[in-house]
Amino acid sequence: MAKNQLGLRPANSAALPCKICDEATELYGVVDMHRPCLIQGVSHPPLSGLPIYYRRCGKCGFLFTDAFDDWSEDEFRTHIYNDGYLAVDPDYVTVRPTGNAGLVSSLWAAHKDSIRVLDFGGGNDVFCSALRASGFREAVTYDPMVPEHARAPDGRFDLVTCFETLEHLPDPVAGIAEIIECIAEPGAVFYSTLTQPADFDRMGLSWWYVGPRNGHISIFTRQSLALAWARHGFRNVSLNDGTHLAFRTLPEQWGLTALQ
Repeated sequence: MAKNQLGLRPANSAALPCKICDEATELYGVVDMHRPCLIQGVSHPPLSGLPIYYRRCGKCGFLFTDAFDDWSEDEFRTHIYNDGYLAVDPDYVTVRPTGNAGLVSSLWAAHKDSIRVLDFGGGNDVFCSALRASGFREAVTYDPMVPEHARAPDGRFDLVTCFETLEHLPDPVAGIAEIIECIAEPGAVFYSTLTQPADFDRMGLSWWYVGPRNGHISIFTRQSLALAWARHGFRNVSLNDGTHLAFRTLPEQWGLTALQ
């Protein structure tokens, strides 16, 4: 299928502003549109013949493509989050949400009777179902890409979780703004997205996490994550390479004031 038939934005050889810090970015590399994340046991789908060019910011390190910037949510559902998606992300259904629920339950168990939890980009509600089953008073799933959970949540939430979502955002600063609209004050976002490793310059786009077929179109460094949240007055603390906490003010009863 021709690129213009899919509505992909053509590659531009001119320098364009970084989506995080506005620094000029150049083209960095290219992969096929059907390239998935390189996960053990996941086979490559046939090549599409459609090149997806990524840019990388020399200042904050943010790696991104603008190829999908003109797509609607329906186009993402049709071409990325379709019936073939599970073949390239088999952990989406049960393994990842169940593991994440266990982590959140262990960290916030003492507060499960009092906090409202929203899972932003939560997909199939497995994560929130597990939290509710473990005694959390309220755990709500919101995901605009999943019709059953696309209704905007009511009110604000003490804890917003957001697992493996930011890397899917074509406009991460605007996407973070949507997440922030859901957060109570004090409150926090506990989320995951894998940041670029120290040897990314050596690996480039061969790094396993770069995969447009999985919808991985925004790949962060710790610096670019901090800058993205700071644009909204939030502090971001990276707990490790893949797990992060963003907040303005943390609830005192959580006992995390050392992070502030």
